Amino acid sequence: MLFSCKINFLQSAERWLKTYKEMSIFIIGEIGINHNGDINLAKKLIKGAKEAGADAVKFQKRTIELVYTKESLKSFRESPWGSTLEDQKKGLELGREEYDEINRFCNDNDIKWFASCWDVESLKFLKKYNCTYNKIASAMLTNYELINEVAKEKKHTFISTGMHTLKEIGKVVNIFKENKCPYELMHTVSTYPMKVEDANLNMIKTLKETFKCKVGYSGHEIGRSISVAAAVLGISSLERHITLNRAFYGSDQAASLEIGGFKLTINYIREVEKSMGSGKKIILDEEKKIRKKLAPINNK
Repeated sequence: MLFSCKINFLQSAERWLKTYKEMSIFIIGEIGINHNGDINLAKKLIKGAKEAGADAVKFQKRTIELVYTKESLKSFRESPWGSTLEDQKKGLELGREEYDEINRFCNDNDIKWFASCWDVESLKFLKKYNCTYNKIASAMLTNYELINEVAKEKKHTFISTGMHTLKEIGKVVNIFKENKCPYELMHTVSTYPMKVEDANLNMIKTLKETFKCKVGYSGHEIGRSISVAAAVLGISSLERHITLNRAFYGSDQAASLEIGGFKLTINYIREVEKSMGSGKKIILDEEKKIRKKLAPINNK
């Protein structure tokens, strides 16, 4: 009898945990290129994201020669790696050896990892790791060759929507539906850092109503309040760029959260989740006790 009760309790606990995970906002620490081409810095960011309470970390993978024109790669761009855009972009990329180490380090630290690929060759590069998730960056939302290949993998895909119209977003949604690939949209404003007045968080509701799907938020703002507000609006996922120091070199650093700020953001969001309730009016036992102490009200 005792053994049977224990089994029932464990099964109930497993069901509750599964339900909680399904309802819980999936939080992604976007490392992106904030590692600055340094695997040791990447590992510190992975560890920091894990300790902050993130569900996953994400990187960005590009084949430089396919993403940028020859002319633009020759253009002037001062960076720690040289004086051209090509020097900078190649300096920020990680290769096979580094990604092997990222895969091992994430597995050892029990945290999921994946990447937004900017071209088909990068997608092929990552197949070896069998990541659980895919990501479509806002910049790639009209790269239909890439989007079709991502959808064919049938992995749950986060789709950022910055810089694009509802019509363009709808075309991508249809590709994922046709391929029976699970997805969710992410409301995104593609400015770095984003101004508070540009957040347009009501787009979360618009995307939900228009496409009848889960909607997350990929934020590029300074601070935490907008991300917490997005949680109140019922997002399914949150992605924030993270860094060890916002003063580091890089175009995304200023729009990132340092690890301490990322942890606070996650803590606030988990509190929001707990506080939302069922929407049904409930009188708590503690309230009943307080009410009993009140003098009767004589309504005549």
